[in-house]
Amino acid sequence: QVDLWQPSSPLHIVEGAVTDVRVPQNTTRSLLPFLQQANIQYTILISDLQEAIENQTGGRSHRNRRSLSEYNYEVYHSLEEIEDWMHYLNRTSSDLVHMFSVGKSYEGRPLYVLKLGKRSRPYKKAVWIDCGIHAREWIGPAFCQWFVKEALQTYQTDPDMRKMLTQLYFYVMPVFNVDGYRFSWTNDRFWRKTRSKNMRFHCHGVDANRNWKVKWCDEGASLHPCDDTYCGPFPESEPEVKAVAHFLRKHRKQIKAYLSFHAYAQMLLYPYSYKYATIPNFNCVELAAYNAVNALQSAYGVRYRYGPASSTLYVSSGSSMDWAYKNGIPYAFAFELRDTGHFGFLLPETLIKPTCTETMLAVKNITLHLLKKCH
Repeated sequence: QVDLWQPSSPLHIVEGAVTDVRVPQNTTRSLLPFLQQANIQYTILISDLQEAIENQTGGRSHRNRRSLSEYNYEVYHSLEEIEDWMHYLNRTSSDLVHMFSVGKSYEGRPLYVLKLGKRSRPYKKAVWIDCGIHAREWIGPAFCQWFVKEALQTYQTDPDMRKMLTQLYFYVMPVFNVDGYRFSWTNDRFWRKTRSKNMRFHCHGVDANRNWKVKWCDEGASLHPCDDTYCGPFPESEPEVKAVAHFLRKHRKQIKAYLSFHAYAQMLLYPYSYKYATIPNFNCVELAAYNAVNALQSAYGVRYRYGPASSTLYVSSGSSMDWAYKNGIPYAFAFELRDTGHFGFLLPETLIKPTCTETMLAVKNITLHLLKKCH
């Protein structure tokens, strides 16, 4: 009897597929002969998972991470550090940054968003960017912070960035699932869901990317509260989802692109997730995706697959991307950042910079595409 853990939903594990398992160190010796006997191919990706986790969460002094004027964008930051950083930018870059909250999480934490852009005219088109909808995908919040840093640092020198911030607003939400993200730092590095309580099953959390009111709790989502892909008791049951959905609904005429950052798989996905069908503005979206992955690849040669989420990744219902598209946002994308599975959710801090650098090229490419007419 070995307690195996896998990060993929059991719904997507089929014969011949590859999945990750986490095993207690003291059972590894007895497990390997069993795998060999059963003719199951295996590769040890990380020999000491606990050590890899501790390398990311501890070891460095808090002062190093927290020096806001010299903020280190090449390490992972706790929720408290990210919120301090947001407050700092709100104070020191008020010409381009405005910080506000769209609501509160289940545990009562503010849901902060940074509005970036030059206040050049009262009405401007906008791009929404969110990261960290799944708690354990730490490279997401790292990218959101990187994006803000690049916008502020290159606004004066980069004509493209100047054009973007002059003609558009960017709403950037560095940590969508604040309760889950904090829990992934304090209790369980591999936590995915929100932290709402289910009294009947004594399980915590809902998959915040299965909780949106678009084909809710259909294929690719689970009705069981203990599952990683639990869709929740009803659509928008999670205060985090409800707050963001309310904001997006209110600004739907202004927001022209929705970008959500996940990990891992190296993919750029667009609707639909919940069905195999072609979106009406397929040509424009497909062209934007094609150009974006080529721009991304130009940095380090890293290849991203792109296409509709249902056929490129798997079918899933109740996703934020499908909801955004269905609610009138014409360009809706979900990025699955590095890598393809070796480190998975434990992407080393040494890879933050290259991952964010290449992703920045893709995001700029999509944004500049928005500013052109696409027929």
